[in-house]
Amino acid sequence: MYASDKEALEALNAKQQQLLQEIGKVIVGQDQVIREVTTAIFAGGHVLLVGVPGLAKTLLVNTIAQALGLQFNRVQFTPDLMPSDIVGSEILNEQRQFQFMKGPLFANIVLADEINRTPPKTQSALLEAMQERSVTVAGQNYPLPSPFFVLATQNPIEQEGTYPLPEAQLDRFMFNTWVDYPTHAEELSVVKATTSDVTATVNPVISGEEILFFQQLIRRMPIADNVLEYAVGLAGKTRPGRERATAEVNAYLSWGAGPRASQYLVVGAKVNAALNGKYSPDIADVQAVALPILRHRIVRNYKAEAEGHTVESIIQGLL
Repeated sequence: MYASDKEALEALNAKQQQLLQEIGKVIVGQDQVIREVTTAIFAGGHVLLVGVPGLAKTLLVNTIAQALGLQFNRVQFTPDLMPSDIVGSEILNEQRQFQFMKGPLFANIVLADEINRTPPKTQSALLEAMQERSVTVAGQNYPLPSPFFVLATQNPIEQEGTYPLPEAQLDRFMFNTWVDYPTHAEELSVVKATTSDVTATVNPVISGEEILFFQQLIRRMPIADNVLEYAVGLAGKTRPGRERATAEVNAYLSWGAGPRASQYLVVGAKVNAALNGKYSPDIADVQAVALPILRHRIVRNYKAEAEGHTVESIIQGLL
Protein backbone atom coordinates (compact mmCIF):
# COMPACT_ATOMS: atom_id res chain seq x y z
CA MET A 1 0.00 0.00 0.00
CA TYR A 2 2.83 2.39 0.96
CA ALA A 3 6.53 2.28 0.06
CA SER A 4 7.67 2.50 3.70
CA ASP A 5 6.35 2.82 7.25
CA LYS A 6 7.50 6.46 7.22
CA GLU A 7 5.29 7.14 4.20
CA ALA A 8 2.39 5.25 5.84
CA LEU A 9 2.70 7.34 9.04
CA GLU A 10 2.52 10.51 6.94
CA ALA A 11 -0.59 9.11 5.23
CA LEU A 12 -2.13 8.38 8.66
CA ASN A 13 -1.51 12.00 9.65
CA ALA A 14 -3.21 13.22 6.47
CA LYS A 15 -6.18 10.90 7.04
CA GLN A 16 -6.56 12.20 10.59
CA GLN A 17 -6.74 15.79 9.29
CA GLN A 18 -9.43 14.79 6.75
CA LEU A 19 -11.30 12.96 9.50
CA LEU A 20 -11.28 16.01 11.79
CA GLN A 21 -12.46 18.16 8.88
CA GLU A 22 -15.46 15.89 8.17
CA ILE A 23 -16.40 15.54 11.86
CA GLY A 24 -16.08 19.32 12.24
CA LYS A 25 -18.92 19.79 9.72
CA VAL A 26 -21.36 18.50 12.35
CA ILE A 27 -19.59 18.68 15.73
CA VAL A 28 -18.55 22.12 16.96
CA GLY A 29 -15.64 22.20 19.44
CA GLN A 30 -15.03 19.09 21.61
CA ASP A 31 -11.55 18.86 20.01
CA GLN A 32 -10.06 16.88 22.91
CA VAL A 33 -12.96 14.39 22.89
CA ILE A 34 -12.70 13.82 19.12
CA ARG A 35 -8.93 13.47 19.45
CA GLU A 36 -9.27 10.82 22.17
CA VAL A 37 -11.91 8.83 20.26
CA THR A 38 -9.86 8.80 17.01
CA THR A 39 -6.71 7.90 19.01
CA ALA A 40 -8.54 4.91 20.53
CA ILE A 41 -9.77 3.81 17.08
CA PHE A 42 -6.25 3.74 15.61
CA ALA A 43 -5.06 1.97 18.78
CA GLY A 44 -7.88 -0.60 18.54
CA GLY A 45 -9.41 0.39 21.90
CA HIS A 46 -12.89 1.10 23.25
CA VAL A 47 -14.06 4.43 24.72
CA LEU A 48 -16.42 5.34 27.57
CA LEU A 49 -17.83 8.86 27.04
CA VAL A 50 -19.00 10.42 30.31
CA GLY A 51 -21.00 13.66 30.28
CA VAL A 52 -24.31 15.26 31.18
CA PRO A 53 -27.25 14.89 28.74
CA GLY A 54 -27.44 17.13 25.68
CA LEU A 55 -23.72 17.40 24.92
CA ALA A 56 -24.06 15.53 21.58
CA LYS A 57 -22.28 12.37 22.72
CA THR A 58 -24.54 10.18 20.56
CA LEU A 59 -24.29 12.56 17.60
CA LEU A 60 -20.48 12.55 17.95
CA VAL A 61 -20.30 8.74 17.75
CA ASN A 62 -22.73 8.67 14.83
CA THR A 63 -20.72 11.33 12.94
CA ILE A 64 -17.42 9.50 13.56
CA ALA A 65 -18.96 6.26 12.25
CA GLN A 66 -20.08 8.09 9.07
CA ALA A 67 -16.64 9.65 8.55
CA LEU A 68 -15.01 6.24 8.99
CA GLY A 69 -17.39 4.59 6.54
CA LEU A 70 -18.05 1.72 8.94
CA GLN A 71 -21.17 -0.27 9.81
CA PHE A 72 -22.76 1.35 12.86
CA ASN A 73 -25.36 0.06 15.34
CA ARG A 74 -26.84 1.87 18.31
CA VAL A 75 -28.13 -0.02 21.36
CA GLN A 76 -30.20 1.90 23.91
CA PHE A 77 -29.39 0.22 27.24
CA THR A 78 -32.43 -0.16 29.53
CA PRO A 79 -33.09 -2.07 32.79
CA ASP A 80 -35.02 -4.81 30.94
CA LEU A 81 -32.40 -5.41 28.22
CA MET A 82 -31.30 -9.06 28.09
CA PRO A 83 -27.90 -10.41 26.89
CA SER A 84 -29.64 -12.06 23.88
CA ASP A 85 -31.00 -8.62 22.88
CA ILE A 86 -27.48 -7.43 22.07
CA VAL A 87 -25.59 -10.65 21.26
CA GLY A 88 -28.30 -12.43 19.27
CA SER A 89 -30.14 -15.69 19.80
CA GLU A 90 -30.97 -19.01 18.21
CA ILE A 91 -34.38 -19.41 16.61
CA LEU A 92 -36.14 -22.38 15.10
CA ASN A 93 -36.40 -21.88 11.34
CA GLU A 94 -38.93 -23.34 8.87
CA GLN A 95 -36.75 -26.43 8.43
CA ARG A 96 -37.10 -27.12 12.19
CA GLN A 97 -33.39 -26.34 12.69
CA PHE A 98 -31.82 -23.85 15.03
CA GLN A 99 -30.45 -20.81 13.26
CA PHE A 100 -28.41 -18.03 14.88
CA MET A 101 -29.85 -14.54 14.43
CA LYS A 102 -27.11 -11.93 14.93
CA GLY A 103 -27.75 -9.13 17.42
CA PRO A 104 -26.74 -5.45 17.11
CA LEU A 105 -23.22 -6.25 18.43
CA PHE A 106 -22.39 -7.50 14.92
CA ALA A 107 -21.22 -4.14 13.57
CA ASN A 108 -17.90 -2.26 13.31
CA ILE A 109 -18.91 0.48 15.71
CA VAL A 110 -21.41 -0.23 18.47
CA LEU A 111 -22.80 2.69 20.45
CA ALA A 112 -23.78 1.41 23.90
CA ASP A 113 -26.00 4.32 24.91
CA GLU A 114 -26.32 4.84 28.70
CA ILE A 115 -24.44 1.63 29.40
CA ASN A 116 -24.94 1.92 33.17
CA ARG A 117 -28.75 1.64 32.83
CA THR A 118 -28.65 -2.10 32.19
CA PRO A 119 -28.14 -4.88 34.78
CA PRO A 120 -24.73 -6.56 35.28
CA LYS A 121 -25.92 -9.68 33.41
CA THR A 122 -26.22 -7.70 30.16
CA GLN A 123 -23.14 -5.57 30.87
CA SER A 124 -21.11 -8.78 31.20
CA ALA A 125 -22.31 -9.93 27.75
CA LEU A 126 -20.26 -7.02 26.39
CA LEU A 127 -17.12 -8.18 28.23
CA GLU A 128 -16.34 -11.11 25.94
CA ALA A 129 -17.15 -9.04 22.85
CA MET A 130 -14.83 -6.20 23.94
CA GLN A 131 -11.92 -8.44 24.91
CA GLU A 132 -12.12 -11.42 22.54
CA ARG A 133 -13.85 -9.68 19.59
CA SER A 134 -16.25 -12.64 19.50
CA VAL A 135 -19.41 -13.89 21.24
CA THR A 136 -20.46 -17.35 22.41
CA VAL A 137 -24.07 -18.48 22.05
CA ALA A 138 -25.21 -22.02 22.92
CA GLY A 139 -21.58 -23.19 23.01
CA GLN A 140 -20.87 -21.86 19.53
CA ASN A 141 -18.30 -19.07 19.03
CA TYR A 142 -19.07 -16.31 16.50
CA PRO A 143 -16.35 -13.79 15.52
CA LEU A 144 -17.41 -10.14 15.37
CA PRO A 145 -16.67 -7.94 12.31
CA SER A 146 -13.22 -6.38 12.11
CA PRO A 147 -12.46 -3.62 13.06
CA PHE A 148 -14.73 -3.63 16.13
CA PHE A 149 -15.18 -0.78 18.63
CA VAL A 150 -17.54 -0.20 21.52
CA LEU A 151 -18.18 3.49 22.19
CA ALA A 152 -20.30 3.71 25.34
CA THR A 153 -21.98 6.74 26.91
CA GLN A 154 -22.76 7.34 30.56
CA ASN A 155 -24.60 10.12 32.41
CA PRO A 156 -22.70 11.02 35.62
CA ILE A 157 -25.55 12.90 37.33
CA GLU A 158 -28.66 10.77 37.48
CA GLN A 159 -27.73 7.63 39.42
CA GLU A 160 -31.26 6.44 40.24
CA GLY A 161 -32.03 3.14 38.55
CA THR A 162 -28.45 2.70 37.31
CA TYR A 163 -25.97 -0.13 37.81
CA PRO A 164 -22.35 1.00 38.33
CA LEU A 165 -20.02 -0.60 35.80
CA PRO A 166 -17.91 -3.36 37.40
CA GLU A 167 -14.15 -2.67 37.58
CA ALA A 168 -13.44 -5.54 35.16
CA GLN A 169 -15.74 -3.93 32.59
CA LEU A 170 -14.26 -0.44 33.11
CA ASP A 171 -10.79 -1.89 32.60
CA ARG A 172 -11.79 -3.02 29.08
CA PHE A 173 -12.22 0.61 28.02
CA MET A 174 -9.00 2.16 26.78
CA PHE A 175 -10.18 5.72 27.50
CA ASN A 176 -12.61 7.25 29.95
CA THR A 177 -13.32 10.50 28.10
CA TRP A 178 -14.99 13.39 29.89
CA VAL A 179 -17.35 15.39 27.65
CA ASP A 180 -17.63 18.93 29.00
CA TYR A 181 -19.93 21.87 28.28
CA PRO A 182 -19.10 23.88 25.14
CA THR A 183 -17.65 27.40 25.43
CA HIS A 184 -19.98 30.38 24.84
CA ALA A 185 -18.69 30.84 21.25
CA GLU A 186 -19.06 27.11 20.50
CA GLU A 187 -22.60 27.04 21.88
CA LEU A 188 -23.52 30.02 19.69
CA SER A 189 -22.27 28.11 16.64
CA VAL A 190 -24.16 24.95 17.68
CA VAL A 191 -27.45 26.81 18.18
CA LYS A 192 -27.00 28.71 14.91
CA ALA A 193 -26.35 25.50 12.96
CA THR A 194 -29.09 23.40 14.58
CA THR A 195 -31.90 25.95 14.35
CA SER A 196 -31.58 26.48 10.58
CA ASP A 197 -32.61 24.14 7.76
CA VAL A 198 -29.06 23.47 6.57
CA THR A 199 -27.84 19.89 7.04
CA ALA A 200 -24.19 18.93 6.68
CA THR A 201 -23.19 15.81 4.75
CA VAL A 202 -20.37 13.77 6.25
CA ASN A 203 -18.32 11.87 3.67
CA PRO A 204 -16.38 8.70 4.56
CA VAL A 205 -12.63 9.36 4.40
CA ILE A 206 -11.16 6.04 5.57
CA SER A 207 -12.19 2.40 5.13
CA GLY A 208 -12.18 -0.52 7.58
CA GLU A 209 -9.22 -2.12 5.72
CA GLU A 210 -7.20 1.09 6.09
CA ILE A 211 -8.00 1.29 9.82
CA LEU A 212 -6.76 -2.31 10.28
CA PHE A 213 -3.61 -1.46 8.29
CA PHE A 214 -2.92 1.64 10.43
CA GLN A 215 -3.51 -0.36 13.63
CA GLN A 216 -0.78 -2.81 12.54
CA LEU A 217 1.45 0.13 11.58
CA ILE A 218 1.09 1.58 15.11
CA ARG A 219 2.09 -1.79 16.62
CA ARG A 220 5.26 -1.82 14.45
CA MET A 221 6.24 1.69 15.52
CA PRO A 222 9.54 1.67 17.46
CA ILE A 223 9.62 2.93 21.06
CA ALA A 224 12.69 3.80 23.14
CA ASP A 225 13.37 1.73 26.28
CA ASN A 226 13.26 4.80 28.55
CA VAL A 227 9.75 5.70 27.27
CA LEU A 228 8.59 2.10 27.80
CA GLU A 229 10.11 2.18 31.30
CA TYR A 230 8.32 5.49 32.04
CA ALA A 231 4.91 4.14 30.89
CA VAL A 232 5.17 0.94 32.96
CA GLY A 233 6.58 2.92 35.91
CA LEU A 234 3.69 5.39 35.75
CA ALA A 235 1.10 2.59 36.01
CA GLY A 236 3.16 1.05 38.83
CA LYS A 237 3.16 4.32 40.78
CA THR A 238 -0.65 4.18 41.10
CA ARG A 239 -0.58 0.94 43.15
CA PRO A 240 -0.73 1.66 46.88
CA GLY A 241 1.53 -0.42 49.12
CA ARG A 242 3.94 -1.26 46.26
CA GLU A 243 7.59 -0.14 46.02
CA ARG A 244 6.96 2.50 43.32
CA ALA A 245 3.93 4.09 45.01
CA THR A 246 4.29 7.73 46.09
CA ALA A 247 3.29 8.98 49.56
CA GLU A 248 0.19 10.61 48.03
CA VAL A 249 -0.88 7.34 46.37
CA ASN A 250 -0.43 5.39 49.63
CA ALA A 251 -2.45 8.00 51.49
CA TYR A 252 -5.32 8.54 49.05
CA LEU A 253 -5.79 5.45 46.84
CA SER A 254 -7.26 2.09 47.77
CA TRP A 255 -6.62 0.52 44.35
CA GLY A 256 -4.32 1.21 41.39
CA ALA A 257 -4.14 0.52 37.65
CA GLY A 258 -3.35 -2.96 36.34
CA PRO A 259 -1.00 -4.10 33.55
CA ARG A 260 -3.63 -3.29 30.88
CA ALA A 261 -3.07 0.39 31.72
CA SER A 262 0.66 -0.02 30.90
CA GLN A 263 -0.22 -1.60 27.53
CA TYR A 264 -2.67 1.20 26.68
CA LEU A 265 -0.19 3.90 27.77
CA VAL A 266 2.35 2.52 25.28
CA VAL A 267 -0.09 2.02 22.37
CA GLY A 268 -1.81 5.36 23.10
CA ALA A 269 1.56 7.16 23.15
CA LYS A 270 2.45 5.61 19.78
CA VAL A 271 -0.81 6.84 18.20
CA ASN A 272 -0.40 10.29 19.79
CA ALA A 273 3.12 10.52 18.35
CA ALA A 274 1.95 9.39 14.89
CA LEU A 275 -0.88 11.94 14.85
CA ASN A 276 1.61 14.67 15.79
CA GLY A 277 3.93 13.80 12.90
CA LYS A 278 6.53 11.93 14.99
CA TYR A 279 8.03 8.57 14.06
CA SER A 280 8.55 7.37 17.64
CA PRO A 281 6.81 8.34 20.91
CA ASP A 282 8.51 10.20 23.75
CA ILE A 283 7.57 10.73 27.42
CA ALA A 284 5.36 13.71 26.51
CA ASP A 285 3.21 11.37 24.38
CA VAL A 286 2.71 9.02 27.35
CA GLN A 287 1.71 12.00 29.51
CA ALA A 288 -0.73 13.22 26.82
CA VAL A 289 -2.81 10.02 27.06
CA ALA A 290 -2.29 9.25 30.77
CA LEU A 291 -5.35 11.04 32.20
CA PRO A 292 -8.12 9.31 30.15
CA ILE A 293 -6.33 5.94 30.51
CA LEU A 294 -5.79 6.08 34.30
CA ARG A 295 -8.93 8.03 35.30
CA HIS A 296 -11.21 4.98 35.58
CA ARG A 297 -8.55 2.54 36.78
CA ILE A 298 -7.69 4.05 40.15
CA VAL A 299 -10.00 4.06 43.16
CA ARG A 300 -9.86 6.77 45.84
CA ASN A 301 -10.29 5.94 49.52
CA TYR A 302 -12.51 7.78 52.04
CA LYS A 303 -9.65 10.02 53.14
CA ALA A 304 -9.18 11.36 49.59
CA GLU A 305 -12.92 12.04 49.26
CA ALA A 306 -13.08 13.73 52.66
CA GLU A 307 -10.09 15.98 51.88
CA GLY A 308 -11.40 16.82 48.38
CA HIS A 309 -8.66 15.12 46.35
CA THR A 310 -9.98 14.23 42.89
CA VAL A 311 -8.74 11.37 40.71
CA GLU A 312 -7.52 13.98 38.20
CA SER A 313 -5.44 15.87 40.79
CA ILE A 314 -3.82 12.63 41.99
CA ILE A 315 -2.90 11.67 38.37
CA GLN A 316 -1.54 15.19 37.71
CA GLY A 317 0.60 14.77 40.84
CA LEU A 318 2.09 11.57 39.40
CA LEU A 319 2.84 13.28 36.07
